[in-house]
Amino acid sequence: MKKKAVIATVIFVLFSTSALAAKEGVMIREKPGVGKYLTDSSGKTLYWFKKDSPGKSACSGGCLEKWPVFHAENVSPPKGLSKEDFATISREDGKKQTTFKDYPLYYFENDKKSGDTTGQGKNDVWFVVNPDNFPLKK
Repeated sequence: MKKKAVIATVIFVLFSTSALAAKEGVMIREKPGVGKYLTDSSGKTLYWFKKDSPGKSACSGGCLEKWPVFHAENVSPPKGLSKEDFATISREDGKKQTTFKDYPLYYFENDKKSGDTTGQGKNDVWFVVNPDNFPLKK
């Protein structure tokens, strides 16, 4: 009897871990003065870098210390967005990075809690990702 319980527990844990890995959510939040923006499943803000080009990151070295890459293997998009809006690129440093509409996504080191948007407009090259107006019209 104990053996069956152990096997059932192992199967449950494996299934649960796979299910969690399979669904890495992205959410849309809204904030006065910022508008709509994308976050990861824990509410941490996602940013894009104006110097990036579709499918290619221009952020490397010290830039990555302040702006770590966002990577989710299987993005579960929020209502209004499609799975095809998200993809994964391989960076020149060999790391994987998730993109939204072909642009690489990042976190900002100074965002300490869910809902922080301290990177918005930083150096006029870092911005939250507003899914209603992305990529920005130049």
